[in-house]
Amino acid sequence: MTVPLRPPREPLDPRVRSWWRVHCLAWPVLLAVVLGVLGLLIRPIAWFLPVAGAVVVVGLLLAVAFPAYWYRVHRWEVTDDAVYTRSGFLWQEWRAAPLSRIQTVDTTRGPLQQAFGLSALVVTTASSRGAVTVVGLDHERAAEIAERLTRATQAVPGDAT
Repeated sequence: MTVPLRPPREPLDPRVRSWWRVHCLAWPVLLAVVLGVLGLLIRPIAWFLPVAGAVVVVGLLLAVAFPAYWYRVHRWEVTDDAVYTRSGFLWQEWRAAPLSRIQTVDTTRGPLQQAFGLSALVVTTASSRGAVTVVGLDHERAAEIAERLTRATQAVPGDAT
């Protein structure tokens, strides 16, 4: 059976934008704190202070602009035939994983995802491209989809290799 590559229809959970904003801010803020402390403690490198400020400004700009764009780009869908995903920023990746090729279905939640009530659905396939991952799903919905996919893949004949 051939599964057509087509645009998935489902958006991610809207809370994913806040989760991405925190991600966009976490590293710049951490880097700015390190640069600021070094700039205050070591006078010859006091120029680190304005650099720390610039890092925070860039982080804020990224946190404002990118999550809204990513939310429009990232899509997913589960049908009776396949799992479809679209993700990316400059280079967008569209994937279709036929149910007959699915080997395992998992959900994962990091501490920050838990704080936002989100999960990632990880569908491992017999493909050399690796797992198909949908980040930013409501935790309960991700668990329901994982259960549904597990039942559906058990009904498909073959060993997914």
